[in-house]
Amino acid sequence: MRAQLCALLFSALAPAFAFAQVADTEKLLPQRLLQLVHTPEVQAELKLTPGKQAALEKLLTKLDAVWLPSRNLSPDEMRTTVAGLEEQVRQWVVANLSKQQARRLHQLECQAQGVRAMLREAMGKRLELSPEQINGFLTRAQATEAVQEELRQAQQSGSPTEEIQTRLKETVAAEQAALAEALTPQQHEAMWKLLGEPFDTSKLTRIYPLAPEFVRVDDWINSKPLTLKSFRGKVVLVHFYAFQCHNCHANFDIYKRWHDELAEKGVVLIGIQTPETSSERDPKLVKAAAAERGLEFPILVDLESKNWAAWGNTMWPTVYVVDKNGYIRSWWMGELNWQGATGDKSIEEMVEVALAEAGPEEKS
Repeated sequence: MRAQLCALLFSALAPAFAFAQVADTEKLLPQRLLQLVHTPEVQAELKLTPGKQAALEKLLTKLDAVWLPSRNLSPDEMRTTVAGLEEQVRQWVVANLSKQQARRLHQLECQAQGVRAMLREAMGKRLELSPEQINGFLTRAQATEAVQEELRQAQQSGSPTEEIQTRLKETVAAEQAALAEALTPQQHEAMWKLLGEPFDTSKLTRIYPLAPEFVRVDDWINSKPLTLKSFRGKVVLVHFYAFQCHNCHANFDIYKRWHDELAEKGVVLIGIQTPETSSERDPKLVKAAAAERGLEFPILVDLESKNWAAWGNTMWPTVYVVDKNGYIRSWWMGELNWQGATGDKSIEEMVEVALAEAGPEEKS
């Protein structure tokens, strides 16, 4: 039973952003705090009152405006940025929650870090890990990071990844197995006391930032100016495109189908036309192109690319799923059906999940 619980305990939280290989022990620790505090399950585990939840969301709205675009920074810059945001969360916790709640959140953070939590200096001291044990955890972590970096480079270059993915599974399994193999029974017992009741972080899904509010612009097509906040209680699909982008054209029929078929379910589709060419900077041409293509959903004309920047977007086209409470739940970059891809189905599956969840007015 302990072995099963151990496997459950160290199921890693799904990574929101990828990191390159690093050598420093501190940099091998996954940054999970922001993801955790976004989830309703963790907020429930901490027994946050509605008032505390609202106060936390106010903080997250500010932090997420930095967190979301930080995914475009270099790994080191991003880590530094996220560390600063995590520190603000910790300060809020100290000022607003009880010591018991703060302790439980720390336990959940360690659990979400998986076996990498053994690299925490405080954890090593409390468990009295030997230099050999620490080195073993460190070596396995570095091996996993190396293969992850190899996979990232292969994906960027378009090289085959099957063999690398197989090796990655093997290195991850070896790293996770080290927890059961390396610790003594006494250390296992001490670990459980430190980490508290097991909490399965692998099933948490609301782990991404709040969607940024639309930046005001002069021109909207097919609609008066809209705000994202006005759609709380509905699932919103936000897609970035440029009307002369051929990859964007490949998605248009899917967008039109979503607009026609999903509206009755409470789904809103909004386009953001961010220009790449000079023609795409002319609102009249943007409007004419939308009419020619039969795009009848609301379109924000993002001439100064301020919305593009706020979302940290990097590619035309990209589609985001925003849930009833305003949180980004998933996104797809590029053509939805490129070379047999089923991005439209992935988006639709996430939409169904989001539709089944409670909105602001449905929460008890």
